Amino acid sequence: MKTIAIASFAAFLALGAGAPALAQDEGGDQVNMVIAYGDDAVAPCPDDTICVVARLPEEDRYRIPKALRYSNDPANTAWAQRVESFEFVGDFGAMSCSPTGATGFTGCTQKMIDAAYEARENGSTARFGQLIAEARAERLSTIDEDAAGEQARVEQIEREYMDRLEREREAEVQAAPLPAPQASDD
Repeated sequence: MKTIAIASFAAFLALGAGAPALAQDEGGDQVNMVIAYGDDAVAPCPDDTICVVARLPEEDRYRIPKALRYSNDPANTAWAQRVESFEFVGDFGAMSCSPTGATGFTGCTQKMIDAAYEARENGSTARFGQLIAEARAERLSTIDEDAAGEQARVEQIEREYMDRLEREREAEVQAAPLPAPQASDD
């Protein structure tokens, strides 16, 4: 009985010790991810923001990011890959990774390679593309509100300009009388 009490007390302490670590993992911090090319200067980071700067070589400045270069759309599949896929329709024999036939084992390595590529495509680099899409959606969610505010400001400026022109037109212009012409002795 004493052993159970000590074990339960030790388990309680172990769970309680993890509480500060859990509190530190809570979100809420602003994160700014910046990509800098070559020797470009990076803007200073505000105090309340976590800034992550990725330095890439200068020759990558105008390239499409690797995570966005490839698509799983069937329309983007090369004809060579389409023909190759027809070769393995039966899924038995050579390159099939099946116990059927003498060479059924030969496709197992290819299946492992394909699985590794798929895991890499869906890994952490794909997260950057997701963050870009979320930021774009957030920006577009306020575009109507921003446009309405900008339209109101422009209309206010136009009203003030038209009022000023109207006041200038209505104001009487006091002109000094012209001097009388002088006779010449010619």
